[in-house]
Amino acid sequence: MTIGNNFIKDLPQLQQHKQSLEDPQGFWMRHALDLVDWAKKPTTVVNNPSKDQLHKAQWFPDGKLNVCYNAVDRHVLNGYGDQVAIIYDSPVTDTLRRFTYSELLREVKAFASVLKRHGVQRSDTVLLYMAMVPQTLIAMLACARLGAIHSIVFGGFAPAELAKRIQDCKPKVVLSNTCGLESKTKVIAYKPLLDEALSLTEHKPQSIIVLQREQLRVPLDENKGEYYWDTEIAKAACESDEIECEIVDSGHPLYLLYTSGTTGMPKGVVRPSGPHVVALLYAQRYMFGLQPGETMFTFSDFGWQLGHSYAAYGPLLNGSKTVLFEGKPVGTPDAGQLYRVFSQHKVCVFLCAPTIVVILRRADPEGLFRIKYDLTHMRGLFLAGERCTPEIHRWWIATITGRNPPANEPTISCGSDICNAVSDNWWQTESGSPMTGICIGYGSNGADVAPIKYGSAGLMMPGCDLHVIRTKDNVNEDDYIEEHPEFAEHKEVGNIVAKLPLPPGFITTLWKQEEQFYNAYFKRYPGFYDTGDTGMVDNDGYVHILSRTDDVIKVAAHRLSTSSIEEAIFKHPEVAECCVAARPCAIKGSVPMVFAALQFNPPRVPTDQIKAEITQLVRAHVGPIASLYPENVVFVDRLPKTRSGKILRKMIRTMVNTASAASSDGTLLTVENCPISTPATIEDFSVKMDIWQTILNTVSTK
Repeated sequence: MTIGNNFIKDLPQLQQHKQSLEDPQGFWMRHALDLVDWAKKPTTVVNNPSKDQLHKAQWFPDGKLNVCYNAVDRHVLNGYGDQVAIIYDSPVTDTLRRFTYSELLREVKAFASVLKRHGVQRSDTVLLYMAMVPQTLIAMLACARLGAIHSIVFGGFAPAELAKRIQDCKPKVVLSNTCGLESKTKVIAYKPLLDEALSLTEHKPQSIIVLQREQLRVPLDENKGEYYWDTEIAKAACESDEIECEIVDSGHPLYLLYTSGTTGMPKGVVRPSGPHVVALLYAQRYMFGLQPGETMFTFSDFGWQLGHSYAAYGPLLNGSKTVLFEGKPVGTPDAGQLYRVFSQHKVCVFLCAPTIVVILRRADPEGLFRIKYDLTHMRGLFLAGERCTPEIHRWWIATITGRNPPANEPTISCGSDICNAVSDNWWQTESGSPMTGICIGYGSNGADVAPIKYGSAGLMMPGCDLHVIRTKDNVNEDDYIEEHPEFAEHKEVGNIVAKLPLPPGFITTLWKQEEQFYNAYFKRYPGFYDTGDTGMVDNDGYVHILSRTDDVIKVAAHRLSTSSIEEAIFKHPEVAECCVAARPCAIKGSVPMVFAALQFNPPRVPTDQIKAEITQLVRAHVGPIASLYPENVVFVDRLPKTRSGKILRKMIRTMVNTASAASSDGTLLTVENCPISTPATIEDFSVKMDIWQTILNTVSTK
């Protein structure tokens, strides 16, 4: 079923997208001058690199600015100093604190003075190994004020992973706090992890500044370059008013954020200052529809891209309020915390990963906590980070709005007023802001908003010229270069690429890895950015992201996305969460293996019946070619996840491959000695071992 191309073409979002591709110079210059306070206004929108250097395109190359000024100072100077900027809500410490823009400016100047006293200057790197506390955001802004480059490492990262990042970016100063809190009783000591990491590195920072938290206080040794956060602020207090903003070029790195690498070495994504500010503000106003003074709540740690873009910089650049939430969606103390935050702080826009919704559904399937709160002030709830299956999407809409979307309707409209619009969007660490989504900010009339289509990540955002390339079998994908790519038809699944040059705010290089930058993203498809995701574009222009390219199962020469199989499995009422991985098969190459966590313990029907029903659902919705067999459906109590809620699919996939290979060649593997390395981001190590035991029990008996 299509919506109607004439209707789609008339939507403001599609009109804006068309303008951005037909006249990128005029489109982006207009928004750059309208949204940003430049110290020197750009006269050039984008440089004109040669055809083979399009991946190096620089936006607003002659412009100069300071990001901290745009995020804090200008709001105070414009008379909004008394407006709230930060709401720190921590149910794990029973703390609620608000910072106005004037108070935030004072705090940022004070910490910028601390960094300056420790020798931090323009282009120096500062590494933050911190929790979701206001001081983290204050330190980020202080770095930006000085023109220094901050790099945040998710608090609690394993020492070996932290050491890699310290060695790579060579920070002059490391900032940390003594601990992070998973709950009121679960304390993660950061300082010992940092000490171990530093023992593994050749590079030693000049200073280590540590914020003491009441839940864990540790002694510091100034002879080792360790300093108390509060003491350093007291020393620098008299100098803080003199810390003015360092003006930097538009392309100057604002921050360095590491993402996983294919060889074990993390990739340092470099974010350019000016283009990032333009991209964030455009998305704030037009995609999220957030106005100055309104409240945004992004359920993400600062250690991830979502936290950088929309818990930190985006709302503040926009003159809005940002909620910093230290807690879990459930268990701190219950599954009503997010709804309580929505209501108490009058949140207008909310962002989270679909996994958070899955967790809420499992803990509170009837939405009983939701009905306690008035959420009529909310305008948009956006999902990003992983694909949201239609079943989960419908549940979230029903829970938030109280309306049950018809199961047989593929779309839902916003209605006349934009209220509680729930939509998916797609972006990556490399992009820094959404590449696709549903824009609700072009007006207050819901008729101007594209219908939300279940299973899709929305329409292309301005500047993003996305294409789907047909995949070819029997090629070495590590070395293969496609000089003349074959573009897929509508609704045909393939590899998603973006035509160069990339929009403002995208990655401009990898930290000290220029060759790797080209090879990782641009070598395979010359003239295009390889997103590493598979998907398709339907007849109405909606983009459907199905999986990472390495999450495709090749069954008897047919390529199947794991997400399409998971989508079918989620239709079973007993399934709370699931993950599909490829299991090697001597006859068909690979077949799906399902790991499912059930809604009820014990389940309401026999597990053998559930396995058979899951198999039938996949057969009906994906097709017999999927070759899912009941013996390859296994039930687990929990799936291994990162602390931000993402399922560790790659780890599960590697475990299945390793166990299958060992079973074939007679190698003895034991539960105690798992050869698969533990991801640094894993939330609970015991879940990994439970999954490993399940895989060994399943694979070794077949």
